[in-house]
Amino acid sequence: MKLKKSQQNLKNWTQQDWRTGSGKKSSDTGEAYFPAAAVAALKKAGLYDDAVRIKKAAMRAGKNAVYPERIRKIVRQYR
Repeated sequence: MKLKKSQQNLKNWTQQDWRTGSGKKSSDTGEAYFPAAAVAALKKAGLYDDAVRIKKAAMRAGKNAVYPERIRKIVRQYR
């Protein structure tokens, strides 16, 4: 049976290795939560620390993190 597009997207999402840079829970550390390959790419580009800073500020404000285009562009490749 063929999956609907939304079902296929969910299946793909669950198969990705989502994590933080440290491997600990994002809610405990305040780190950004991305696919493992995106975390590695962001670290290589020197942008992971920026993502963590943005995520922590958003958590303090009680909001969701909104990342700038330079971070979204890298993460988009791995989602």
